Amino acid sequence: MKRIFIYVLFVCLVASAIGYILYRYKKYNAENWSYKASDNLQEINIISIQDLERQAQEIIEAGAFDYIAGGAETETTLRRNISAFDDIDIYPRVLQGVDSPDLQTSVLGIDISLPVIVAPAAAHGLAHESAEAGTARGAAESGTIMTISNYASSTLEEIAQAGDGAPQWFQLYLSKDDAFNRKIVREAEALGMRAIVLTVDAPVGGNRWRDAKNDFRFPLALPNVAPAGGQTKGQGIGAIFSSAQNDFSMNTVRYVKSWTRLPVIVKGIQHPDDAEEAINAGADAIWVSNHGGRQLDGGPASIEVLSEIAIRVNKRVPIIFDSGIRSGQHIFKAIASGADVVAIGRPVIYALALGGWQGVVSLFDYLKADLSRVMWLAGTQTVEDIKNADIRPKCMMVRCVE
Repeated sequence: MKRIFIYVLFVCLVASAIGYILYRYKKYNAENWSYKASDNLQEINIISIQDLERQAQEIIEAGAFDYIAGGAETETTLRRNISAFDDIDIYPRVLQGVDSPDLQTSVLGIDISLPVIVAPAAAHGLAHESAEAGTARGAAESGTIMTISNYASSTLEEIAQAGDGAPQWFQLYLSKDDAFNRKIVREAEALGMRAIVLTVDAPVGGNRWRDAKNDFRFPLALPNVAPAGGQTKGQGIGAIFSSAQNDFSMNTVRYVKSWTRLPVIVKGIQHPDDAEEAINAGADAIWVSNHGGRQLDGGPASIEVLSEIAIRVNKRVPIIFDSGIRSGQHIFKAIASGADVVAIGRPVIYALALGGWQGVVSLFDYLKADLSRVMWLAGTQTVEDIKNADIRPKCMMVRCVE
């Protein structure tokens, strides 16, 4: 009996020692692990954005992919952002004399090659080692606007240099540190950014179940976030949001307007009344968005509120739209519903992962071809023609649910 006791005690001591060694080894690796993102640099063949996402999932680390692709809670709004486009029909028009549709347009005085820009999205370094600098070069080569997230994994200077003079906007998450807010905006101005995109739909982070399940923490620094200096590495999005301001009012818009000479775009509008108040506070443009379904789950799809907001705005300021754009027909439907331009986020990151800046160019080439095809079949020669095109919500064919 004594020998059995000694044997069991010995086994327990050995198991404890092994457990401690494994714990220390795991902790060491967690503290010293170097994240490895894709270094692909190539043109990519895109069949569909859905297929692009599946390919990107194969090469982006699982927790990072879930952070990029995921939404809030059950992701109902995330899915609805895409599926709601199916509830709108485009009238095919013939005998309209359309020949090689012209995709060029402008927004806030900036000429772009197609009515699609890059939406702000955090941490492109999760997808590719070139990070936002790669995205910026791809956007510049494609003749469109890059909107830089405050939570980028490249510095503003690196991104501006990669853009080589191409138009860029800076998305601002207001920090609780007002001095830092002014400093980062002054830096954006000095680097030639053409607008400030004030994001107001994230007073707190959404309840993102995927990130919680994965205990996702950023393996890269986010150098444009207060506090600066790289302390963001190893933090979850909740900890990073804790430094952000979470008390927004229309005075916030007036305040930001008072200390920048750049146009201020208010991003995160989902209700006509909020659009009206933002314009009254001095917004130079309205950005209709539900943050890609990453904030309030159970809210409407962005496309479901766009036309109502556009009616209230009544062309007083430009309208940018995002959330759910995955094809040329989606672009067409959003513009026909009242948007001046649309923005894409996740598809850009997927393309970056698969091909670097060349992959981003391939994505915009795909969207140009896809939108041109839809415009041809819908009998629209220009982007202005899309704005005047007839579309038909499917509820017109049956009784709409009140």
